[in-house]
Amino acid sequence: MTTPLQILLHAPDAEGLQRARMNAVNARKGDPHCTVRIIANAAAVAAALDTPHEPADALTWLCPNSLAQLQRPARAPLQVLDGPAILALARLQTEGWTYIRA
Repeated sequence: MTTPLQILLHAPDAEGLQRARMNAVNARKGDPHCTVRIIANAAAVAAALDTPHEPADALTWLCPNSLAQLQRPARAPLQVLDGPAILALARLQTEGWTYIRA
């Protein structure tokens, strides 16, 4: 049996968030057993807050530093990382997640 894929999509801007959302939907459609996580930071955080995307929002984690800079709270079902996005990206890669910059 093969190990399920763990895909880490990094969205640093609004265009990257749009690509990450579509990639997440396509990955889950192509392989329902894969795990996908979108990590949004910088300009992608405002885009995530302003443009809901029902199929991908529950897979999306926001950088708390970007939220603080925007002075905005997260909305459900978006989730907030425990620390800076850069640390989450590095840690998840050391845990075997495949990094893709969207």
